[in-house]
Amino acid sequence: MTESTSPWLIAGLGNPGPNYAGNRHNVGFMVADLLADRIGARFKAHKSRAMVAEGRLAGHRVVLAKPMTYMNLSGGPTGALSAFYKIPAERVVAIHDELDIGYGVLRLKRGGGDNGHNGLKSLTATLGREYYRVRFGVGRPPGRMDVAAFVLKDFSSAERKELDYFVDRAADAVEALITEGLERAQGTYNG
Repeated sequence: MTESTSPWLIAGLGNPGPNYAGNRHNVGFMVADLLADRIGARFKAHKSRAMVAEGRLAGHRVVLAKPMTYMNLSGGPTGALSAFYKIPAERVVAIHDELDIGYGVLRLKRGGGDNGHNGLKSLTATLGREYYRVRFGVGRPPGRMDVAAFVLKDFSSAERKELDYFVDRAADAVEALITEGLERAQGTYNG
């Protein structure tokens, strides 16, 4: 398969299980779930240790993934899916929470460092740096709250009022990235 005919692999990062479902760290799962709804697909278990949904998004073949290994080990399942579907890193999109930008702000980019994000560290160790990222701002923890405790807490009630809108916007950004390219998508969605 050539790069232009291979599907896109869109990996929403998060932690499996109901205890984590509403956490800031699980915003990638939330966006992946919305994208699956948009393409009319259901997530199914895959031998890669990920939940996978396949379909067409804006005319492009996509494989949506939610790694089931916990955030810090996301690279294993994502890399296994990349190999299984023969998808190069240049057609992989990771959706993840980002502490260094304000709540609900999006930033799209390709490559770069992991900025202390262990899910990205794991992905980069497996795929290299050339995958795309849809960074969903969750802001910094208040006061002296531990970063890990903050990302593993549910969104506040004030944040939840706007969460559906921001998740929808992040799904739109993924769609724009695969249909219009990075620069145009950045022009529209980077906050």
